[in-house]
Amino acid sequence: MSQHHHDHDHGHHHGHAHHGGLGHHHHHLPDPAGHGRAFALAIGLNTLFVAIEFIYGFLAHSTALMADAGHNLSDVLGLVLAWGAAVLAKSTPRGRYTYGLRGSSILAALANGLLLMVACGAIAWEAVQRFTDPAPVQGMTVSIVAGIGVVINGFSAWLFMAGSKGDLNLRGAYLHMAADAALSLGVVISGLVIMGTGWTWIDPAVSLAIVLVIVVGTWSLLRESVQLSMAAVPPGVDAGAVHAYLAAQPGVKEVHDLHIWAMSTTENALTAHVVMPGGYPGDRVLDEMVAKLRSDFAIHHCTLQVEEGTTQHGCALEGHGHGHGHGHGHDHEHAH
Repeated sequence: MSQHHHDHDHGHHHGHAHHGGLGHHHHHLPDPAGHGRAFALAIGLNTLFVAIEFIYGFLAHSTALMADAGHNLSDVLGLVLAWGAAVLAKSTPRGRYTYGLRGSSILAALANGLLLMVACGAIAWEAVQRFTDPAPVQGMTVSIVAGIGVVINGFSAWLFMAGSKGDLNLRGAYLHMAADAALSLGVVISGLVIMGTGWTWIDPAVSLAIVLVIVVGTWSLLRESVQLSMAAVPPGVDAGAVHAYLAAQPGVKEVHDLHIWAMSTTENALTAHVVMPGGYPGDRVLDEMVAKLRSDFAIHHCTLQVEEGTTQHGCALEGHGHGHGHGHGHDHEHAH
């Protein structure tokens, strides 16, 4: 029997969700309820504000105020998605979901990005129409309402700042709140300028600028969540360094079928075949390798398959069209 499967993380070993993230060693709250309070408070405040802001935007003939309200609304929906995903990411594996529902945080980040893009299209359309059909804008109302927005969004962003370093999901929430505060400030300034000069075209111009800011800010979130959902090596994890580390271990002749992917926005997983001609080195050696992969490479769930190298093992994903059985020593694992 030359094959041993070694999985260090069985069902009872899921308490390490917080030990690393997208390659960063972050220290967010040890208790998800802490984030729960932040989410609940931010959602409550922002929902109330969106209603006020939209009504006043409509009454004051300001697309900039309505654009800001639309953006805030998309963020509230984003926060609801992010909160749900953060709760589901703590779920224990059961039934067909052998990883629990951790992957939902990646889906939430993806949905969040798409949602914002749709909101941008609607706001831009309205703003462009305002250029050809301008309406008198009440600058004072616009400035006061947007000023309240600066305070609410600034406070909400502060709530998420601690956890935003290593968690893509929380980073999405934090970025939205911080961007909202900046955008509301822009609306405050535009209201003041309109009061002073009477230039109503500033209002749709500002709303188009807001749209541009949202698109630029959302692009990286969208790109990263698409990559994670395609099982790409997570940003912050160096696949080459992981391969080099495994290959350099005593007794290891070759490493193949190395796969590294994200299980959620905070947890990474790895599988690899390790050729050790001397045979299985014992649990302690593998445990040490697994511990090192977690502490140094932010990989939380490792499965290592030990092989003695007595048969030909090509990579399972390779060989459709370039012949099998080309021995060991080929470096194709970076492709996965």
